[in-house]
Amino acid sequence: MGTSYININDVQPGLIVGEDVFKNTSHPIIKRGTKLTAEHLEVLRAFDIRKLKVKERALDHPMEQDDKKTPPPNADAVPSLVPKEVNDALADHYREAVMNYKRDFIGWRAGATLDIAKIRAIIIPLLKKYDEQKKLLPSLLELSNKKDYLYHHAVAVGIYAFAISREMEIPEGQGLQLGLAGVLADCGMAKIDSTITEKAAFLTKSEFNEVKKHPIFSYQMVQGSPLLRKEMKLAIIQHHERLDGSGYPRGEKMPKVSIFSQIIAVADIFHAMASERIYRTKESPFKVIELIKEEEFGKFDIKIVQTLQDLVCKLAIGSKVRLTNGQEGVVVFIQRDARLRPIIKMTGNESIVDLTKNRHLSIEKVIL
Repeated sequence: MGTSYININDVQPGLIVGEDVFKNTSHPIIKRGTKLTAEHLEVLRAFDIRKLKVKERALDHPMEQDDKKTPPPNADAVPSLVPKEVNDALADHYREAVMNYKRDFIGWRAGATLDIAKIRAIIIPLLKKYDEQKKLLPSLLELSNKKDYLYHHAVAVGIYAFAISREMEIPEGQGLQLGLAGVLADCGMAKIDSTITEKAAFLTKSEFNEVKKHPIFSYQMVQGSPLLRKEMKLAIIQHHERLDGSGYPRGEKMPKVSIFSQIIAVADIFHAMASERIYRTKESPFKVIELIKEEEFGKFDIKIVQTLQDLVCKLAIGSKVRLTNGQEGVVVFIQRDARLRPIIKMTGNESIVDLTKNRHLSIEKVIL
């Protein structure tokens, strides 16, 4: 089969790429041997590729004759649309869970005993619904608000922890227990003075030392219940421990920090950093994952962080995204070593923005 260079305007779907295609990238935009689709041609034009080395059209097999059936790059990763009524119903269920948790939290603050059976009845159906609609996980952050952050945080951490466990193929029963533990991990905050937990400014050192007691209070509140497994109670008291020993309340490190506490820890820090709070604005979830990987390196299990990234920051060529500067565009190339920083073709002026070279920008959200 011969090869030749042809003008990009003459390239048609079905041709075979004759050599790896590079354009200011460390990895090929399109690899040698790729059978071109309409989506590939859009990528090539976005990178202003003028000529392409190709082989003759490959029509040797019946399966190859219908180019319309050829999936785009990473087609399995492209999020599909969820019916609006499903989205709205799940959002309403989530808000109801948050309000129920808030009512119970106010009771604990007043001295009421924690009723795990009641929390379980609220949370378990919600976890199962999110498990059925994983596509809606990225939109979970949009439901939170700074006024009721504490209660949104509890419910969201449970959802994220359960979702991570399911992706890691932890048995469903354990995953549901872990989701429940995630929701209850901060119940001990009810024992911290409300002037601290509701303070609209950064905490002083002494105030933060008080907050650092909450995992112990949470453990004490769930300790006597037979409805939560022993390993989940351990995960609650350990959810602020770090693998390098820099956490609290006991400064434990690997291998004493359980896998379940590590999952809750990742869910906890992700939601905390990606949510708007009384004393600070939220970060892009893409930026948060990046910060956890880079600035918090060694503190979290990287496999757990990667699992959460796959759940809430999934990208594919063709994904429509909004950047942190408010502009929108389409992903035209994903670099293997920087998957959170793809190359974007901007809507309107069709300029190309490489996020690896524009570090001040991040993806704010994927637009479904």
